[in-house]
Amino acid sequence: MIYTVTFNPSLDYIVTVDNFRPGLTNRTSSELMLPGGKGVNVSIVLQNLGIGSTALGFTAGFVGREIRRRLRELGICEDFISVPRGNSRINVKLKSIDGTEINGLGPEIGGDEVELLMKRLDMLAEGDTLFLAGSIPVSMPDDIYSVIMRRLAGRGVAVVVDASGDLLMKALEYQPFLVKPNHHELGEIFGVALHSRNEAIPYGQKLREMGAQNVLISMAGEGAVLVAADGSVWQEPAPEGKLINGVGAGDSMAAGFMAGWMERMDYKHAFYMGIAAGSASAFSETFCTKAEVEALYAGLAGHTEISGEKR
Repeated sequence: MIYTVTFNPSLDYIVTVDNFRPGLTNRTSSELMLPGGKGVNVSIVLQNLGIGSTALGFTAGFVGREIRRRLRELGICEDFISVPRGNSRINVKLKSIDGTEINGLGPEIGGDEVELLMKRLDMLAEGDTLFLAGSIPVSMPDDIYSVIMRRLAGRGVAVVVDASGDLLMKALEYQPFLVKPNHHELGEIFGVALHSRNEAIPYGQKLREMGAQNVLISMAGEGAVLVAADGSVWQEPAPEGKLINGVGAGDSMAAGFMAGWMERMDYKHAFYMGIAAGSASAFSETFCTKAEVEALYAGLAGHTEISGEKR
């Protein structure tokens, strides 16, 4: 079984504002509202690929109720814990101004609610997969991912960590099966700027030396790099296509990779699936469909590089 944890889920209000003018009244020319948060995005992409998952985490207030309703409407199993303080986030994302977002804080989560989540995670067993993805509310400690992984240690659960900064670094000692930083996050960890796939490889290898089993680095238009547990290094430029919505592309890549890995336990197949899913979501208004992923996957055949050489 696959589980995703989103500590701070949201309703993502994605709008286009033509000729945006600060300080003046602006009107949208398009609007879209989706349940969001990195773990939630993973559950949505897995569902689109025909793979079920259970979405865990915390919700609050009327926004939280709407997040849960929309997930159930998509056919996704959710088992969020309702907290009594505050509201889940509404995140505003301006499509017409690349990368511009206004993200909310999220609710206050107390120790009792965290312990309820821990008890739900105690159900996980050999062969299960757990995605720990995204930011956490300010009320929570920045070692919560490592706390969860320490509690699950020795159970044979494959843990995927898609986070940045201390959340990621403190999880490495528990040897997550996969970490998926983007090149900006990876560069921030080591105090460098990474512009090319070849530049990213040695820093992916450093994360492996620090405990990660597999490191998948998303690099937007530059493509992606995989530093794998068997010592192989895979890299691929991004497929050609029109960027429509970059929100959730990295989450889609993580979901696609794990979908491919669980299907064949083959790095080439998993890497292709990750790139295809991430790119298909970037080329879509919402998230990738199975047909879109399959079409991009077919186009990748024969183009992957291993250890910097064509294969």
